[in-house]
Amino acid sequence: MILYHVNDVIIFIGMLQQGFILVLSCLGVIQALFLCFYLFTVKKGNKRANRFLAFVLLGLTIRIGKSIFHNYIEVDPRIRNVAIATILAVGPFLWFYGKALFEKQQTFSNKQYLHLIPFGLFVLLSPIIPNRGDTASYIAYGLVFVHLGIYLGVCWNYIFKVKDQITPQLLQWYRNIVVGVSVVWVLYVGILLRWIPFYILGAISFSFLMYLFTYLLLKRHVFALEKYSNSTIDRLTSKKVLKKAKKLLVEDEIFLQNDVSLNNVAKQLEVTPRELSQVINENEQKNFSEFVNHYRIQKAKALLVDPKYVNEKIATIAYDCGFGNVTSFNLVFKAETEITPSQYRNRFKVA
Repeated sequence: MILYHVNDVIIFIGMLQQGFILVLSCLGVIQALFLCFYLFTVKKGNKRANRFLAFVLLGLTIRIGKSIFHNYIEVDPRIRNVAIATILAVGPFLWFYGKALFEKQQTFSNKQYLHLIPFGLFVLLSPIIPNRGDTASYIAYGLVFVHLGIYLGVCWNYIFKVKDQITPQLLQWYRNIVVGVSVVWVLYVGILLRWIPFYILGAISFSFLMYLFTYLLLKRHVFALEKYSNSTIDRLTSKKVLKKAKKLLVEDEIFLQNDVSLNNVAKQLEVTPRELSQVINENEQKNFSEFVNHYRIQKAKALLVDPKYVNEKIATIAYDCGFGNVTSFNLVFKAETEITPSQYRNRFKVA
């Protein structure tokens, strides 16, 4: 009797696990479809790039959706083949997405869409392509993932090729997408080679990736990263301008002037205010005020522990470092150091 109840508990726990996995996987697919719809319909940003990314996610979603249903119910081989075929579109669209992000092209030549021929052929031949679990089926399935692997290699090579020419944030965004697709590819190759025993693991991992992509999309979407997409200033020039800007701040200490402005500094560097803003944003992930205030706080930290300033008021140090009032100085100082100027002085003052 006890053994009977134990078996019931084990069966119940197993059913709960299956149910949890099914719900988690389905939520990932729903999340991915939401992202696809969002990217297809959003009006701002690089519309062509958004559509390419949507096709990447849609291709993966259809393939993952097939895995979920096939894990629980029998799916017709022809439908399975159509779902598998979408993987043949993921690689080309992932590559197209990178080119659309980085190469300021308004149109793509028709020749580039020839990369989608394998996808079209697989869909057309899906009724006769073997999908019975035999050797021929595994070869066909394997070739699909070899195809994606080749395009992932192309994408990684493209990343290394343009890494010194593209803004770090935009490059990181695309690299994150490629990493995500690469993870899914590795998992499914592992399942194909029977190195990974859990067929549904690919779908579960995809769900987590979709939540991660959604978070990144909402937190700091590529639309914001494309703010300077029409700029003519390249990565090398950007670094040179930043070096000159830092020289002005460190050697000439122009941050001590409480009226220092983006326009004035840009004029001294012989660039436009927009270009200087771009340089600071891309390289330092700060706006102009944050960039200048960083140097002011470094100066203030030095003065707060300088024996010559031991009897000086906090307000005096604030004004001497270029701040217009004590309130803003206190706010900026605490934001950067997590303590107040007074606490900093007491903690680090020379005995």
